[in-house]
Amino acid sequence: MKVKDTLNLGKTKFPMRGNLPVREVERQNEWEENKVYEQRQKLNEGKPSFVLHDGPPYANGNIHMGHAMNKISKDFIVRSKSMMGFRAPYVPGWDTHGLPIEQQLKKAGVDRKALSVAEFREMCRQYALEQVDKQRKDFKRLGVAGEWDNPYLTLKPEYEAQQIRVFGKMAEKGLIYKGKKPVFWSWSSESALAEAEVEYHDVTSPSAFYGEQVVDGKGVLDENTYMVVWTTTPWTIPASEGITIDATFDYAVVQHDDDERKYVLAADLVNADAKLFGWNDVKIVKTVKGAELENVLCQHPFYPERKLVTMLGDFVTTDAGTGLVHTAPGFGEDDFNIGVKYGLDVYVPVDDKGYMTEDTGEDFAGLFYEDANEVSLKKLEEAGVLLKQMDYEHSYPFDWRTKKPIIFRATPQWFASVDKIRDQILGAINEVQFFPDWGQKRLYNMIRDRGDWVISRQRVWGVPLPIFYGEDGEAIMTKETIEHVAKLVEEHGSNIWFQREAKDLLPEGFTSEHSPNGKFTKETDIMDVWFDSGSSHQGVCAERDYLTYPADLYLEGSDQYRGWFNSSLITSVAYSGHAPYKQILSQGFTLDGKGRKMSKSLGNTIVPSEVIDKMGAEIIRLWVLSVDTSADVRVSMGSFQQIAESYRKFRNTVRFLLANTTDFDPAKDAVAFDEMESI
Repeated sequence: MKVKDTLNLGKTKFPMRGNLPVREVERQNEWEENKVYEQRQKLNEGKPSFVLHDGPPYANGNIHMGHAMNKISKDFIVRSKSMMGFRAPYVPGWDTHGLPIEQQLKKAGVDRKALSVAEFREMCRQYALEQVDKQRKDFKRLGVAGEWDNPYLTLKPEYEAQQIRVFGKMAEKGLIYKGKKPVFWSWSSESALAEAEVEYHDVTSPSAFYGEQVVDGKGVLDENTYMVVWTTTPWTIPASEGITIDATFDYAVVQHDDDERKYVLAADLVNADAKLFGWNDVKIVKTVKGAELENVLCQHPFYPERKLVTMLGDFVTTDAGTGLVHTAPGFGEDDFNIGVKYGLDVYVPVDDKGYMTEDTGEDFAGLFYEDANEVSLKKLEEAGVLLKQMDYEHSYPFDWRTKKPIIFRATPQWFASVDKIRDQILGAINEVQFFPDWGQKRLYNMIRDRGDWVISRQRVWGVPLPIFYGEDGEAIMTKETIEHVAKLVEEHGSNIWFQREAKDLLPEGFTSEHSPNGKFTKETDIMDVWFDSGSSHQGVCAERDYLTYPADLYLEGSDQYRGWFNSSLITSVAYSGHAPYKQILSQGFTLDGKGRKMSKSLGNTIVPSEVIDKMGAEIIRLWVLSVDTSADVRVSMGSFQQIAESYRKFRNTVRFLLANTTDFDPAKDAVAFDEMESI
């Protein structure tokens, strides 16, 4: 007798090796052919629903590991809810408008100026659809189940029409207005940006302390006195309209050494600033309250005809500087607000591309704004009023797409009022459940502190602002005109706005007191892409009758507290008075093995296809299961190799169990439940 005949060796057709890169594709093809997702939906028809609403990734380039973690996490939740007996449809979506697509065509050699707006937009549309197809293939290969044949795209006419209706409801409620005030302006994109499109980097800028001579001291200061101001943006000095101080601060009038001139500084900063300027033998001539200096006039250091008014504001500090702030209403929110209060001009001597305008004089005209720093400093020195120049390190905003610095610049823009419905939005947040729970405070504070939302963009690839203008220049956005545009877009797509004249986009026989002769023009700006994706609660959840509004869950990266979570909340509360979601689950970012952000320039990226081709998509799915996605997650090929080893152990354990049950006959081998031991 052979020894092996004495052993009860298990038998199974389940192979030891998974050969995942090959077998997964075969299995996924079977699922698709047999419509497994559709059958699951039919099986749970009529049961309680659970709707996870997909946040749309941007349609540009192949997916990265962050995309994979996000989509697989959603797939786990949707599949598990389906298995629990819920009707859990999953509709994937894509964000398909915006500047990056315009830039990609430009890089590909498309001459934008040689095409009509409608022709260029059609090229953008085709490019976006190509990217959607590419990413859809990648997501499906990850094993994510959903309505891949019927996703939502922000460029689809039916979606665009619903977005226009969201805008219309907000306009109807008086939440849409046009104003000229400083916004984040990207000279590299030639467009305004929303807060969510801005990222911050540490930079070093030239700062200047300089004096502005008093010409009317209002009986408090004599004309041999100089107000000492500080700026970290010397290029804005040509736009200076005033000086802001605090009414409650004590300001000292000082002299030093043999200098006959007098200088005004915050009393608390005299010692520190005197040391910085190299002053000795400093004497305080007198001390006055800031309130006493209101409306004191000073001479602009560059332009003899311009006088600068001293104003009282609540944003002046003594943490740094002099306690007196150089104020240019065209280049900052605080400056703008105080300037409006005192009736100053909102002067913006920088064009869309970041170049100084002709009216700044021959020394500045045509200069790029950063180059104007050096000219300003030189002119201050020549005028004998530059007290100190030094480099200053601080955090500065950048365009997150082009990675170029931006400026605060007052331009006429369309805004959505957050202020009018802020309390309602904050109340809606309290009705939402957050995972992790700190997300509630984060979103609450963001809404509490944010200004009104600039929704206009000076680009062409996007949904048009459905606004007409009469002969008198007044904006026309009535319920009738907006709904008419929405129906046209629903039928023809948003390109119709750029193909037809204003009169052909208005309802037949439309008249307005703003155009007695029946002549109209139309807005050329498009909507912010965050308004696009932020309207998905109407364009998708409310529009498709098998989904629900509000959705049960939104799941995205933690950056979406200032992005999609934020814009969706504002538009939903404005539209229907409640949040678009019942729950929010946020995830961290994927980092490399050393904890660094993945980027092509560092060469530390790992794309999902690289892992799939070597090990299979199931290894990525197991990896997502193994990590805490609520915080940033480190990922390396080593981590996937460890997961692959764990997978082999799972597989061989299952294989062993199957092999040991091949000769099991339920008819004679089954054990009655009451005979089983508690183990």
